[in-house]
Amino acid sequence: MTEIDSIVITVVDRHNKAHSLDVPLDIPLSLMEVCKSYELPVEGTCGGMALCASCHVYINSDTKLSEQSEDELAMLDQIFYVQHNSRLGCQIRMTADVDGLECTLAPEQV
Repeated sequence: MTEIDSIVITVVDRHNKAHSLDVPLDIPLSLMEVCKSYELPVEGTCGGMALCASCHVYINSDTKLSEQSEDELAMLDQIFYVQHNSRLGCQIRMTADVDGLECTLAPEQV
């Protein structure tokens, strides 16, 4: 089995435009960090600590993700626009397992 160097994910922005993003796997990144590196409007104000929800996304694909932590669930319980497929991008690690991930940026918090 060959090891892959990168994956491709799709992020739909708040204007309903889909962005196909190439994600290198040689450095550990979260979905939030990838979005920021492609200059998508994701703040990540808390630095990835699941404390601000400025990286709130909706997962549109059946991609198997890690279980939500207590901190992530608590933060999602305090914000607007939460849906059954809500996640915090800072808590989703980019690995070969998430190749093909599709998500949509949630509306900004008011």
